[in-house]
Order: sequence, then C-alpha cells, then structure tokens
Amino acid sequence: MTYLTLFLSFFQIGLFSFGGGYAAMPLIQHQVIDLHHWLTIKEFSDLVTISQMTPGPIAINAATFVGLRIAGPLGAAAATIGCVFPSCVIVTIIAYFYMKYRHMDMLQKVLNTLRPAVIALIASAGLTIIVSAFWGEGQAVSLNGIDGSMAVIFAICLFLMLKKKTNPIVVMVLAGVLRTVQGLFF
Repeated sequence: MTYLTLFLSFFQIGLFSFGGGYAAMPLIQHQVIDLHHWLTIKEFSDLVTISQMTPGPIAINAATFVGLRIAGPLGAAAATIGCVFPSCVIVTIIAYFYMKYRHMDMLQKVLNTLRPAVIALIASAGLTIIVSAFWGEGQAVSLNGIDGSMAVIFAICLFLMLKKKTNPIVVMVLAGVLRTVQGLFF
C-alpha cells in the first residue's frame, strides 16, 4: 500500500507540475509535508538543497529521496516512476499535436498565457524556502525574529549570482561553507 501511495502522490505531482522543478515545489510540499507528513519543513528545505546539488530534475530527485526514505529502494522506484510516467505520456501527445499545429496563433497565445502562472508557482516555492531559512519552522515573520546570519549568507549569494555572475555551484558550495563556519563558531 505504501508503494501505491508513493506512486499516486508523485503521479499527481508529475501530472500537474507545469513549468519544471521549481514550479513543482508547492505540489511536492503539499504532498510530502501537508498531506502525508513524510517530511518536516526543515527536511523539505534540505530536500530542495540536495535536489539542487545532484544531477537531474528536481522533482525526480525529490521523488527518489522521499521514496527511499519512506519505503527503501522499491519506494524510490515507485515514487520516481510515478513522477516520470505522466510526463512521458503528456509530452508524447503534446509533441504530436505541436508538430501538427505549431504555426497556429491560438496555440502561441495559450503558451504565452501559461507563463505568469508558472512564475507565481516558482515565487511561492522560493518564498516558502526563504521564510523557513530566515525565521525557522513555525515562527512568526517579523524583523525581530530574522536569523541575521542566514540573511547575510543570502545577501552574499545574491550579490555573487546577480552582480558577479558566479557559477551557481560555486555559490552553493560557498553558502554551505559559510553556514558550516557560522555553526561552528557562533
């Protein structure tokens, strides 16, 4: 039954996560934290970090991680297959129709209309992670309760990414080092 639950949960994520891994984060969060209580918000933040650092799509990495944690290797397989299966079917169907109707103006308008929704989903996932990093789980969001060291690390990373165009992998490693040093000495 656990395997079926994992498969169906990640099948829903795979079926409704338009816009890539970041857009899937609210759906993954709903399934693994709110609905099934497989992870805490802190573990979910760690999951996002691990999914970023490992090769492959975020949703698939998340499915594999959660499935492995909940039900071992077979759970990882069930969750991963559940996440990938809808995409394979949908992309095959869409590719057929797109190749047939790609020059239609209406199709281009529909695709342009979906972009704001995808941006909203990505922003929602990002805000959830920022709130968890700066204020912790269950804390009220206020300037008094902010974790200053996390805000400084965030500002450094943002500066390096936007102004210095630093490689994201280097920024992630630096953030990990800064957080480790902060944890050891402060």
